[in-house]
Amino acid sequence: MGFALILMASVMACSENKEHTAPAIHDRDSVSVMTSYGVNTLISDSGVIKYRIVSERWDVNNVKNPSRWTFEKGIFMEQFDEQFHVEGHVYADSAWYFDQLKLWELRGRVRIRNANGLRFDSEELFWDGVKHEFYSYKFSRVVTPEREMQGTYFRSDEHMMHYEITNSVGSFQSSDIEGDNEPAPTPAPAQAAPNAAGKDTAAPAPPAIRPAATKHAAQRTTTITRNP
Repeated sequence: MGFALILMASVMACSENKEHTAPAIHDRDSVSVMTSYGVNTLISDSGVIKYRIVSERWDVNNVKNPSRWTFEKGIFMEQFDEQFHVEGHVYADSAWYFDQLKLWELRGRVRIRNANGLRFDSEELFWDGVKHEFYSYKFSRVVTPEREMQGTYFRSDEHMMHYEITNSVGSFQSSDIEGDNEPAPTPAPAQAAPNAAGKDTAAPAPPAIRPAATKHAAQRTTTITRNP
């Protein structure tokens, strides 16, 4: 009798259903507060519309420190002036906006075009909304109607009117290079010298002497100012 009860209890224990549960998620900051798809919206600053944002996906996370907006599918932005005129376009493969710091971080193919014909290309760009400036620590390329510049460090004001590139190389107009318009030295005219017979004969002209080259310190920082 006892053996039968033990056997029955074993069969019942084997037939009980077991629940399969996943471990609890403790990393709360990994979940976005809001996710939007097909975004096309206007962003204002101090009551004035400053930007238009177009993106395939927009995630908002207020739990992470610092809080941020995430655009992992790419972003396109238009920047407006106070009269709502388009000042420029910004494109990047991915972007993060840290709203408490007012700081944009753009990655991938970063492109900027403004109304003055300036083009900026890089793989990284930071946009500081507090200091109102752009900067990048990656190789950057700036092309304007007058010149083309490349360098490993870039800093500019928010309107791309005053910018600085270090460790730069590029092409300029000849008028940008100091000393290009200086006239070449004119050799002195030959003077007549008397010969043994007392007759004047023209002395041979001395060979032209090329002025010695002037050494200049290597230029590693280029600052460009464009007047509107």
